[in-house]
Amino acid sequence: MKNRLNGDNRLRRDIGLFSATILVIANMVGTGIFTTSGFIMAELGRPITMLLCWLCGGIFALCGALSYGELGARFPRAGGEYVFLRESFGRPMAFLSGWISLIVGFSAPIAAAAIAFAAYLFQFLAIPVGDGWTFSPAGVTLITITPATFVAVGLIILFSLVHYHSLLTGSRVQNGLTIFKIVFILAFIGTGLWLGAGSFDHFRQSLPAKTLSAGQFAISLIFVSFAYSGWNAAAYLGGEIKNPKRNIPLALVIGTVIVIVFYLLLNIVYVYALAPTQISGVLEIGAASATALFGDRISRLFIGAVCLGLLSVLSAMIMAGPRVYYAMAADGIFFNRLGRVNAKHHTPGAAIILQAVIAVIMVLTASFNALLIYIGFTLSLFAMLTVIGLMRIRAARPPEKDEYATPLYPLVPLLFILGNAWIIFFSITSRPAATLFGLATMGMGLLVYLYFKKRQGRF
Repeated sequence: MKNRLNGDNRLRRDIGLFSATILVIANMVGTGIFTTSGFIMAELGRPITMLLCWLCGGIFALCGALSYGELGARFPRAGGEYVFLRESFGRPMAFLSGWISLIVGFSAPIAAAAIAFAAYLFQFLAIPVGDGWTFSPAGVTLITITPATFVAVGLIILFSLVHYHSLLTGSRVQNGLTIFKIVFILAFIGTGLWLGAGSFDHFRQSLPAKTLSAGQFAISLIFVSFAYSGWNAAAYLGGEIKNPKRNIPLALVIGTVIVIVFYLLLNIVYVYALAPTQISGVLEIGAASATALFGDRISRLFIGAVCLGLLSVLSAMIMAGPRVYYAMAADGIFFNRLGRVNAKHHTPGAAIILQAVIAVIMVLTASFNALLIYIGFTLSLFAMLTVIGLMRIRAARPPEKDEYATPLYPLVPLLFILGNAWIIFFSITSRPAATLFGLATMGMGLLVYLYFKKRQGRF
């Protein structure tokens, strides 16, 4: 399908394998691994079962990365799922995917990560945030402004300007922050198991009178899938990655495998530090385990390190998201301005600005709380549809001998599809309100698509 933009308006291929892999790791390792294990333990009751759940989630993510690798090699363009779904199901489905990416996939998590950073920062500095000022007409809170809000908004603007400036500057900042996060995680794992005051006896313990069901395991996989989301990050920058037919699959698979190992080792440290009864239901499981292993002083340093690690997540999402809106506009089904590359900086500047504005609005209105309720349902749905699309494309044109092909096809994509279908089913049955919000968002996106389709070329 021909892009409406001319050759002078294209993104540059400046990202190598290392930076692409770093982007995948940065997108995946966020607050999820430091906050969800307590809820998973409360559902499953046994450390070994909890580790098995994290391994299953990792296998699903790896199956997705292996499948997306083939799509990225076939269609090495900016946009990720938008491009893949456009090629397999057509523009309406592709637009819905891009619409979900704009609202749910990137803007909302950017707002959440910025606010989480501000909260961690004030906790690290031991500064009370206070209630701040709220605008609440008729008792409905529309805008909330606190010192933490100012920090969050400033952070979004700062990193958006960094990635607006140039791909090289943005990727260097991204690489530095992510390398710090990797070193921090390795140091925490190594010192925790070697020097920490923990016990391997915790692995033989369990929550009292706790039985396990398939539903509980599936609900736990929902939490795990949140933590693993981001394994497809390199696919969004397919138009800027060097030697994409090789480097996109490698970046997706290598980054995902590294994160799987990190997550399993981190959960081993958590159980080594705390008994199942101490883990169950704890939100700040990372900080709690650091306190148990090293004491309060080291725990505060841990909070500071997590705070810096959040910058890597924020930067990665700000970097990847605009490439989707750029691709949509390039096809003429979104505002044309978003499909233009800045002549000086060679970045999709207007798309970066749009994303920043939406994220700032979410910070000020705190509307991201509602969005995060259904983020798992909507993103899992479109990831599953994307891999189904791979199977449709494969049926029409099998890969050539020299092209990357998904290993163990069709077992790998089928496993990913069935795993996500299981998660989606239990999301619907356990959180019907989230499903309705997700469907409403998709319905709104369809109306927006019809509007742009009708007035195509006027923007």
